Amino acid sequence: MDLHLHSMASADWKEPGATWLDWLYKCEQRGLDVVAITDHNTVAGIASLRAEIERLQWLEIENRLRPNERRQLDEYRRLGEKILVLPGFEFTATFGFHIIGLFPPETSVRQLEHILLDLNVPPDRLDGGSTEVGATADVLTAYRIIHAAGGIVIAAHANSTHGVAMRDFPFGGQTKISYTQDAHLHALEVTDLGSRSTRATARFFNGSKPEYPRRMHCIQGSDAHRINRDLNDKNRLGIGDRVTEIQLTGPVSFTAIKKVFESNDFAQTRPLRRRKEPFDHVTEARQQGPSIIQSFHERATRQGGRLYAVLSDVVAFANTQGGTVYVGASTHAGPPRGVDDPDEMIVMLREEIESKVVPPLAVEIDSLESQGQNVLRIQVPPGIERPYCLDDSRIYLRQESDSVLAVRDEIVQLVRRSLLESGDIIEAPQREAAAERSTSKRKRGSRRSTGADKSAEAAQEDELADAAATPDSSVEQAEEEPGAQANGVDGVAPPTIGVQVVEVKERGGTRYYTIRDLRNGSTVQNVTLKSARRLWRYAISQHEQNPPDAQKIEWQDDVALLRSEKRAGKRRYDFVQRFPDSSMAVYYGVTEEGCDEPWRSFLVGADAE
Repeated sequence: MDLHLHSMASADWKEPGATWLDWLYKCEQRGLDVVAITDHNTVAGIASLRAEIERLQWLEIENRLRPNERRQLDEYRRLGEKILVLPGFEFTATFGFHIIGLFPPETSVRQLEHILLDLNVPPDRLDGGSTEVGATADVLTAYRIIHAAGGIVIAAHANSTHGVAMRDFPFGGQTKISYTQDAHLHALEVTDLGSRSTRATARFFNGSKPEYPRRMHCIQGSDAHRINRDLNDKNRLGIGDRVTEIQLTGPVSFTAIKKVFESNDFAQTRPLRRRKEPFDHVTEARQQGPSIIQSFHERATRQGGRLYAVLSDVVAFANTQGGTVYVGASTHAGPPRGVDDPDEMIVMLREEIESKVVPPLAVEIDSLESQGQNVLRIQVPPGIERPYCLDDSRIYLRQESDSVLAVRDEIVQLVRRSLLESGDIIEAPQREAAAERSTSKRKRGSRRSTGADKSAEAAQEDELADAAATPDSSVEQAEEEPGAQANGVDGVAPPTIGVQVVEVKERGGTRYYTIRDLRNGSTVQNVTLKSARRLWRYAISQHEQNPPDAQKIEWQDDVALLRSEKRAGKRRYDFVQRFPDSSMAVYYGVTEEGCDEPWRSFLVGADAE
């Protein structure tokens, strides 16, 4: 399918004289099953196509068709049965961001124009097909309006010009997060879908980054402004030159396509690779390696604890931000080992998860083919009743590429966060307001009450109201306020992956450390060198053995690189940041994925690409 195609109705169309049959013939020649007409801020293209077909149909009814017109109508009907043509538009939002809206084929032109008017496209610009139409709706409003109208919402060429995910764009991080994570947005159209670079857009939005927790469907489209590719400029694509394959259940339809975009199965779309091996989602995942959102197990047998390791990952993903467990594949070179009887293994895994993971956790298990082998895929959603535990007592979390047992502070934070999300506890400002309301009520009640019995009854009711309005003071807020977790200054936020040693205390001859996880801002207290995990142990060792000397650091403004080295096949960086009060914060074990500017300027080798 190619869901981003312009027509003769766009002002920047490059092949004057082209006809709709020329346009559709090219779609057929390229083997496209689904196409979308997405002209700039107009639906004049789809209107002209429909008008031409309706004219020929009227002539047929009146028995006035010439031979060439009969051939044209027959071709329109033949192509219409072969290709699903979706009406839509490419809308220019505030600040020039481009958004694609796609709609069912039965949507009328009047309905489509009404949506454009709701998006503040001026009436006198509706037929112009221009990218510039004045002050229009903002990005989030556009998402909402198109979604409410029943459309599919796609951020056009998100990583390129006029795209909402452009890197190094002078917008705040929260703006980019909202533009790419909004619940009304179905997919991102990207120009590097087949790239294996570590900076590929699909990898960036795969759910592994804490500030971008929603994994996004990523597709590609030609954004063709011509029928045939420009031979003098490889970037000026023609129809069908950048295509996405989609796996649908049932007949090809708008509803089936939308269902894929609304699902959590990200293996149902892939870039079309002509004259090459088809895209292999398992191979792609293996190349990325284990991470906070995916893990690999060659076997899931009970012997040797292999099944237990799979279940541990399931629990860890549920307690963190969800993820995928692959069974039958490792990250070693060569074809995957595969699973001999996938159906039997799926039944066994379901039974084990149902019997050993509490509370109940709904996972999706299916089989994918990779290099001739069957590999099982367990898709684990972020849990809604955290913490989840294995065998009634073991609570696991996902830390980078490992599933680890949660320590006390992490378990407390899981419980607090779960209570906040469920509304069973009230955040501090709400508690204070509730307490004030309760106090005011008690004062009014005492003025109205007369007699000892009535006063006692009112006092008792007030105490009950206080108890209901003010949760136990031992239950605190689940998380710190945004920004409180890191001491960013002058707009420089800390990296988003790594750890920081916040505080050190000594009791009874033992040093206890408070560790901050840069991924989510949570802190864990009372960590010792003996109890520390691998990255924590490294951070503590560096903190003790190699404390930073501000006089010897080569500062770039107020940030600097202390050291970098490869560990376990991945390069990690130790950064330092200084503040106006001369204090410093050291961020240990930062990876490339956790670096935005200015930290990216320190990356070396492939990380810097």
